Amino acid sequence: MPNPKEILNKARLDWAHNWLKTPKKFYAGGSFLAPQGKTTWKVVNPSSEEVLCEVPVANEADVNVIVKAAGDAFQAGCWPESTRRFRREALIRIGNLIREHAEELATLESLCNGKLFSESLIDDVPESADVFDYYAGWIDKLYGDTVPVDPGFINYTRKEPVGVCALIVPWNFPLLLACWKIAPALAMGNTVIVKPSEYTPLSILRLCEIIHEKANLPRGVFNVVMGDAETGRLISEHPGIHKVSFTGSTVVGKKVLMGAAQSNLKTVTLELGGKSPNILFADLPDLEAAIERSCTAMFSHKGEKCSEPTRILIEDSIYDKVVAALGERANRIKLGDAFEEGVDQGPQAHQAHFKKVLDYIEIGKKEGAKLVCGGVSEQPNKKGFFVRPTIFSEVKPEMRIAQEEIFGPVLVAIRFKTEEEAIRIANQTPYGLAAGLWTSDLSRAHRVAAKLDSGMVFVNRYGCYDFASPFGGFKQSGWGKEMAIHSLDAYTKTKSVWIKL
Repeated sequence: MPNPKEILNKARLDWAHNWLKTPKKFYAGGSFLAPQGKTTWKVVNPSSEEVLCEVPVANEADVNVIVKAAGDAFQAGCWPESTRRFRREALIRIGNLIREHAEELATLESLCNGKLFSESLIDDVPESADVFDYYAGWIDKLYGDTVPVDPGFINYTRKEPVGVCALIVPWNFPLLLACWKIAPALAMGNTVIVKPSEYTPLSILRLCEIIHEKANLPRGVFNVVMGDAETGRLISEHPGIHKVSFTGSTVVGKKVLMGAAQSNLKTVTLELGGKSPNILFADLPDLEAAIERSCTAMFSHKGEKCSEPTRILIEDSIYDKVVAALGERANRIKLGDAFEEGVDQGPQAHQAHFKKVLDYIEIGKKEGAKLVCGGVSEQPNKKGFFVRPTIFSEVKPEMRIAQEEIFGPVLVAIRFKTEEEAIRIANQTPYGLAAGLWTSDLSRAHRVAAKLDSGMVFVNRYGCYDFASPFGGFKQSGWGKEMAIHSLDAYTKTKSVWIKL
């Protein structure tokens, strides 16, 4: 008898391959637009190296048309001046549409990104829907203040939308991170232009179709452009854009910031790289739980998470035991196709990144770090961009593999002897996105958390996230915050109004 799961999986993939045959276009002003240039980008399945489809790469003329559509919609006022109820219902509708089309979106996401289909379906897509519900609830709760000033005047502030917001999305969480940006931007009355990564545009293109067909947004409020680094430069420098929210590498984030500064000084939110420390003190409450959670946080999603705990700092007295246990746990991870049952880890998202991860593994070997496990590529089906979970021990804090973001399944284990040394090593990188610490000492937990130069600190459980809590880092991990009320600040401007009595 045929396996029902296999039948369902085949039906999903058949639908996806039929969808992939349809022409891919930009979306602006409520219409799908053919590109004005001829340059295209091949979207590849990293599990099989199969070319899935080609998407257009926007040139300057394309970008100008799309920016004008978003700008015209904002100036017309049909969205920024709409009632709060209208915007709230629209966001809730988008969230429900994402749930309705969850399997389609998850299938396309896993096809071009390589993440496990179960992760896409169970985690990313539901959270993408939920973030619209969360920000729909904020629409009538963020407002200005009446300010106590000198007699003879009334002063109050207004929260106003920024205008046209360009949302540049990375390839590791294409749909989820797009929705993290789209929902608060729309909630505050802005119009948006979404630029997915050229490597992973499929789920956002399908979301665009769904919004076009069913969301009933005014024309020009939601727009999508595809392209490469040059397209990103055109966006960051465009004078018709008032805000850029970028998630990606620190190197590219700096270029976005320069483009914004040298053009119209548009506001910028940057969620960039990380080299997050995870500190295991010998007095931790549950060693097995710490090892299991540290391994899960590090190697889930094939290590392609900006906040992953890539540096594990272990107190000397438990170092050897923890490293051995981590290696044993990592060796049990099964690699395979994103849609295959029983697989724990899919491929790296694209070939260039796959090669970068392998290059860093070679750097670690040459630097003198000890290879505990992994360190090689593995191709279960003789194709694909797979890297075995890799752990290095006896790593010195100054080594490149301990300082530079690898963004793959590569964990470095560093010894420390004192609390002060652990804090110093933890803060000894250009990044400051996240940090973890494990201890039974409540005073130590608060003391160390205060001294870690990171935007997020997790105590006794690495990786806790909620829409109500801000996400973002310090130093070269970026500017500004995603999620919570803090994200709304990025999509509004505050106006002070004085009235003489």
